[in-house]
Amino acid sequence: MVDARSDGGPCVATVEVTTENFDSVVGDADFALVDFWASWCGPCRMFGPIYERASEKHGDLVFAKVDTEAQPELAQAFGITSIPTLMVIRDKVILYAQPGALPETSLEKLISQAREVDMADVKAEMSAKQTEEAAADADA
Repeated sequence: MVDARSDGGPCVATVEVTTENFDSVVGDADFALVDFWASWCGPCRMFGPIYERASEKHGDLVFAKVDTEAQPELAQAFGITSIPTLMVIRDKVILYAQPGALPETSLEKLISQAREVDMADVKAEMSAKQTEEAAADADA
């Protein structure tokens, strides 16, 4: 569904993600939230409307949904063992991945915090850790 936002830009609600479109929807996004859910899951059904409202509020972000029943390969690839699980990905880096339905205020706070993360610092830390691990492996 595409509507116009008040600033004239496109407003895209949540996008159903599959193994076929995951890379193009989430992998190519600068900032994405991914909700792993299933139709039989009560907490998932409670979180769904909260997630939808956030997607309408934050039209500059990608809000993806993965139906774990229809897409078990994606759930397995990300180690999803409990649903709902929300994942926040920026610049191909998972910043947050936790199971449980969040209240609306907590979701908004999480989005704000993720927006403030300095990705240059995160990537520098990741690079330093990889260098340390490579050195440790070389010494072993």
